[in-house]
Formats: sequence, C-alpha cells, structure tokens
Amino acid sequence: MDEFDAGTQCNMAVVLEEICRVLPYGGDHDTRKHVAERLINAARSGKTTLDELYMIARRAMFPRAC
Repeated sequence: MDEFDAGTQCNMAVVLEEICRVLPYGGDHDTRKHVAERLINAARSGKTTLDELYMIARRAMFPRAC
C-alpha cells in the first residue's frame, strides 16, 4: 500500500474495520480480503474520501442492498 498517501491508507483501514464490524469476529480472511481489494481498486481510481470508500465497501459486502 505504499502507493497511497497516509490519509488514504487511514481512510481505507477505518472503512475496512467499520464495514466488517457487523460480521462475527470481524469477518473471515476471504471476506476482508474481498473488501480490501475493492477498496484498493477504488483508491487507485481516485475514490479516496471516507464517503466514497464506505459506498464501495458496502457494495462489496452487500451487493443486493445497494
């Protein structure tokens, strides 16, 4: 993740933790990896605000609800 500035890295970490909080034990490895990959792709495309990242993470976790 060295390709992202500290603010973006922090936002991505906060969103990953918050979105996985609803899962038992914070989610399994595969689920967290799936969400993290979506967040990384979003950040690479320029979506780096908390709101943008939350939207991406929600879509990754709950695709039918969004």
